[in-house]
Amino acid sequence: MTDLNRGIMKFEGADTPKAVTISAILVLGTIAGLIIWAISSAYTVG
Repeated sequence: MTDLNRGIMKFEGADTPKAVTISAILVLGTIAGLIIWAISSAYTVG
């Protein structure tokens, strides 16, 4: 059992490259969306 197959990710295949890539895209996309939202809320853009 790898380290990625523990904790919250307690399902078979949690450490596959496809699952890791999808999780990374979701996390990074959410962070980027929050940064864009924060900048557009704080400053008048456009």
